[in-house]
Amino acid sequence: MKHDKKHEESSADAARISRRDFLKMTGAAGAAVAGLAAGCKPDAAKAAGGAAGAAAPGEMTLRTNPKTGDRVSLLGYGCMRWPSVEGGSGRDQNAPLDQAAVNRLVDHALANGVNYFDTAPPYCRGQSETTTGIALARHPRDSYFLATKLSNFSETSQSREGSIAMYRNSFKMLQTDYFDYYLLHNVGRGGMDEFRKRYLDNGIIDFMAEEREAGRIRNLGFSFHGDIRVFDYLLSQHDKYHWDFVQIQLNYLDWQHAQEINRMNTDAEYLYGELVKRNIPAVIMEPLLGGRLAKVHDHIAARLQQREPEHSIASWAFRFAGSFPNVLTVLSGMTYMEHLQENLRTYSPLQPLTDEELRFLLDTATLMMQYPTIPCNDCKYCMPCPYGIDIPAVLLHYNRCINEGYIQPNAQSPDFRRARRAFLALYDRGIPAPRQAEHCIGCNTCVHHCPQSIDIPKELHRIDQYVENLKRSL
Repeated sequence: MKHDKKHEESSADAARISRRDFLKMTGAAGAAVAGLAAGCKPDAAKAAGGAAGAAAPGEMTLRTNPKTGDRVSLLGYGCMRWPSVEGGSGRDQNAPLDQAAVNRLVDHALANGVNYFDTAPPYCRGQSETTTGIALARHPRDSYFLATKLSNFSETSQSREGSIAMYRNSFKMLQTDYFDYYLLHNVGRGGMDEFRKRYLDNGIIDFMAEEREAGRIRNLGFSFHGDIRVFDYLLSQHDKYHWDFVQIQLNYLDWQHAQEINRMNTDAEYLYGELVKRNIPAVIMEPLLGGRLAKVHDHIAARLQQREPEHSIASWAFRFAGSFPNVLTVLSGMTYMEHLQENLRTYSPLQPLTDEELRFLLDTATLMMQYPTIPCNDCKYCMPCPYGIDIPAVLLHYNRCINEGYIQPNAQSPDFRRARRAFLALYDRGIPAPRQAEHCIGCNTCVHHCPQSIDIPKELHRIDQYVENLKRSL
């Protein structure tokens, strides 16, 4: 792939980094020289990125995959939120995707150095692969890297035949005869028992390894959510399967607080550190925690804006994720052109966080823990609810009210009356009564599908009780 005179950063030192060297390590990322990129000879690196790896304004930062030499854009396009014909995201609406708008987004992304596109069979209610394939097929195949996944979540697709059929259908939908990056999707959900059913008992991991040998898969990896035992097991099998990359959730809140906010049994610091030990490149998902780090509490927003009034709240999170040298690409689901353009500014080129900025951001994450939002990323894996509840809308309404100060500790709070009115008005206006939290019977159907391990019925009952208390106080 040709990307002359683009910026490239080193990941060679990543394997020698310990977790306690976090600030030193990430600070060094900004001074990395292109000629030090793993597996890249100095002369080749010089031709690709300049003698010192410097990039002119507007040039996308590239990272080198140490296993293949792929030069991947640090900003990756997550194709799970393509625009629909009704406006908004196709992830949220049961409407056809807007192919013309998707084409424009893909064209603009490619023209500005974005070359990694990540999709999956269930994205955008099953429409993403087809729409992504149409948009990308208009461009030379060697001008982009294509990633998709084996999303064999259902009982039918978990069989060997069902899994292979899903895999082969992705070739057809995406109009390609090979995948640059292919993932076992959402491993860890349901623990080891579900993992065995989806990938071990049916022999699918071995099948995928054979497909890599045949060249139909260029890089094989997995995306992780949930049970850390599955993550550790897969890394323990690295000598056997030779994982080319791993996709993890990483952001400045999850770095050290994921166990507190997500009820997960590990933090992003551990996940990243384990990949660094094995020199496995990391692909980053949820750099904004499903948008939560772009819509923070007013006090946190003021703190960030005072520090960098010229930049958006979201740019802090994207800079954090991109400052790690072992990160290959950072995925963002960009529905609108303005989202794409803003993220292009952040990564063209990346200005890695300084040591002082990293301390500031980690301190900010600690302050954010004073405002305990529910870790819902609006992925909608919990939907549809058999009782008609709009689960993500309820949880995100609660989060919005926390961030905007509409939840007060008690009725004696000075701003209680205004906050109560705002909470109830926004709740009734945004969520129809038949879809509100009061209809939850605790069937737990949703719990098994949540990649963030949220006890959804518990949260719905808590919100419903809060609503009832507000109504009684009228």
